[in-house]
Amino acid sequence: MQPITTTAALADICGRMVKHPFVTVDTEFLRETTYYPLLCVAQIASTDDAVVVDALAPGIDLTPFFDLLANESVVKVFHAARQDIEIVWNLAKKIPHPIFDTQVAAMVLGYGDSISYDQLVQRITGDTLDKSNRFTDWTRRPLTEAQLRYAVSDVTHLRDVYLKLSSDLKSRGRENWVESEMDVLTSPDTYRAEPERAWERLKSRVRKPKELAVLMEVAEWREREAQTRDVPRGRVLKDDVIGDIATQAPATIEQLSRLRSLPKGFERSRWGDAIIEAVKRGIERDPKSLPRLERFKPAANGSATVELLKVLLRMTSERFGVAAKVVATVDDLDRIAADDEADVPALKGWRRELFGEKALALKHGKLALAVEKGRVVAVDKSS
Repeated sequence: MQPITTTAALADICGRMVKHPFVTVDTEFLRETTYYPLLCVAQIASTDDAVVVDALAPGIDLTPFFDLLANESVVKVFHAARQDIEIVWNLAKKIPHPIFDTQVAAMVLGYGDSISYDQLVQRITGDTLDKSNRFTDWTRRPLTEAQLRYAVSDVTHLRDVYLKLSSDLKSRGRENWVESEMDVLTSPDTYRAEPERAWERLKSRVRKPKELAVLMEVAEWREREAQTRDVPRGRVLKDDVIGDIATQAPATIEQLSRLRSLPKGFERSRWGDAIIEAVKRGIERDPKSLPRLERFKPAANGSATVELLKVLLRMTSERFGVAAKVVATVDDLDRIAADDEADVPALKGWRRELFGEKALALKHGKLALAVEKGRVVAVDKSS
């Protein structure tokens, strides 16, 4: 097969696909050496067509592809959609909508936590995918016949997976469970990389307002530098180094050079002065302008309660055939143990109906767990 390499050919195929109720989509990209993922190949399939688009073909305009993804009359089917949607957002500032993520649907239907695409295909269709071309260099041209076969097989198998999962969701009355998850995946806020909010993704243990202020300024500086130079964040500064800078707040190049986590000689680069300036800006920030550092306080004897909630979660997962991970996380359980009004997904929507109400009842002694005939069961004690 031949890839699509011209705008006219792309417009023609997208014009045919827009007439279908759904299309399956996948991408091949490179992001190891850049800040923004480099789209190399896009694969799309309807029930009639399946094509590979050479996104690096000279002169090709991907607008017809992006318009198809944004068309409200066509459902776009992905597996693990977040990275694919991020690419579209970065290139076109559009969010594919409506979408269907087969990984999420599979979790809702009990196929396990974050099942891989090839495992899902094997379980649903019985086919074993050839993964030998998954990690080939998708920037090299011409694309090989093996690469093209691999790329197109992803979206053709995805058609069968989608039809099976969507049918099962409908028969089990769980369509709205998946729809609520799609709201997060189709929100622009999920993909905006705003430098001033870069600190939020860092897992730092800052405890004082001044440490937080420095963390925010240095993280913002790194984000802007990475975006401007189009290099991965870690190529500019590692996360752990930002944490050390925040707690140590070096005011001079000499003090910066004493940080053991900083690469040797880094302080002498042009970035050394920029970091010192960022530290200075952080120290000078008005503490009142900073977000509150809200520390989660576990409940007294909360660990025992959490262990009981884990058993209830596993029991619920097995009974209803849904992945435990999609119902509640360990963090959810910690917070439920500490607060009946915890702002967690497990206490909202279908999750609350399925698990959250029972979790609160268990916490307050209105529900007990027992073993009957080798199975854990819930016992109502409210009466």
